[in-house]
Amino acid sequence: MRNLRFAVFGTGFWANYQIAAWQELEGVELVALYNRTRSKAEAMGQKFGIERVYDNADDLLANEELDFIDIITDVDTHAVLVEKAAAKGIHVICQKPMAADFPTAQRMVAACQRAGVKFFIHENFRWQAPIRRLKEVLDSGVIGEAFKARLTFCTAFPVFDNQPFLAELDQLILTDLGSHLLDIGRFLFGEAQSLYCQTARINPAIKGEDVASVFLKMRNGVQCYVEISFASILEKEAFPQTLILVEGSEGSLHLTTDFILNITTRSGTRPVECKPKMYDWLNPDYAVVHSSIVDCNRDLLNGLRGGKSETTGEDNFETVRLVHACYESAGRNAVITL
Repeated sequence: MRNLRFAVFGTGFWANYQIAAWQELEGVELVALYNRTRSKAEAMGQKFGIERVYDNADDLLANEELDFIDIITDVDTHAVLVEKAAAKGIHVICQKPMAADFPTAQRMVAACQRAGVKFFIHENFRWQAPIRRLKEVLDSGVIGEAFKARLTFCTAFPVFDNQPFLAELDQLILTDLGSHLLDIGRFLFGEAQSLYCQTARINPAIKGEDVASVFLKMRNGVQCYVEISFASILEKEAFPQTLILVEGSEGSLHLTTDFILNITTRSGTRPVECKPKMYDWLNPDYAVVHSSIVDCNRDLLNGLRGGKSETTGEDNFETVRLVHACYESAGRNAVITL
């Protein structure tokens, strides 16, 4: 099969790793880069050997022959870029969060459906090696029927150093990190029936919330607690894992630090190592995240070629629904039925 030609929109921090991850796969060819600051696109082009760079999105879409685009820009620009590509019949991959608000996300999904183009969201957390392994063991039935779970991502890691724009967001941790954790909840247990959320802002130098606690009742009966924080002061300062505890009728699964999954049944506990694949281009502090981008991209490429993909726009829209239901719950101090 011929290579699928694509362009990357946005050449900030994450593009370094998104592009490197694409280069691990066969069947794709990156032909152009866009950034509103041309010098940044040029610098990224020099790093990866991409000659064609633009600071005007319309010019790129008009001049390049593309099968799809990969949007890695700030969330406020997602909708306009998705709609521009859809209008030209070009398939779209868009970084999470899909949109800054729920109506805009609805509009983006609808625009791609009307245009008949494929729409995917780059949701890579569910592709992390430890989480894939936990899902595999969960589905095996070794711990029986799951009834309770806790998903934790609390960190003192300086996220604002690499992504300073996050400090300016009015809605922060639920859209940025909560979208990942809530998507993991859906990946493991299916859809939610109801939720209750509380938020807080601890860091006075930012605009949005940096702490959130969410209690979800899943349709299958699992009680799922999600706790996320950018304000924690913890012993380990390196980029943390998503920590998960799942309790079942016949045992438990406990994903701890250092990529260890403890599988406990009545006969005892068996630790399983679930380390990510280490590529020479990834940042060791972000290893589990950066490594997962390759597997996520492989899944997206399968979808672009007509196969099944896990993170279509339609599927991720359900995660978006949860994120904004969390804000509604926190604002009203109420349980939200979905």
